[in-house]
Amino acid sequence: QVQLVESGGGLVQSGGSLRLSCAATGSILTINYMGWYRQAPGKQRDLVADIRSGGSTSYHDSVKGRFSISRDIAKNTLTLQMDNLKPEDTAVYYCNAHILRPYNVNWREYWGQGTQVTVSS
Repeated sequence: QVQLVESGGGLVQSGGSLRLSCAATGSILTINYMGWYRQAPGKQRDLVADIRSGGSTSYHDSVKGRFSISRDIAKNTLTLQMDNLKPEDTAVYYCNAHILRPYNVNWREYWGQGTQVTVSS
């Protein structure tokens, strides 16, 4: 079994910082993509930031310059440093990964359970 376990959400005032972490556990051969997505009430789930196996990153325009994504390949962990948080960043944040398991030929997509981030004004 493969699981993505998130941590680090919480309540913070506008202008504050939070650090989200995601750990991929289980039988994993390799991961070629990891990303953070978020979903606010009544809205669709959107990409916040992602990182690919070569190290290239991308960010939603609304978080550029405020959020930073990083990955520890050896530990299969993903981190999102969020600075200068704004009330509009309030959402449930989900970790996503594309994983190849041993003895498998197909990549599978996995999601974490989500962690709530609330930014008060």
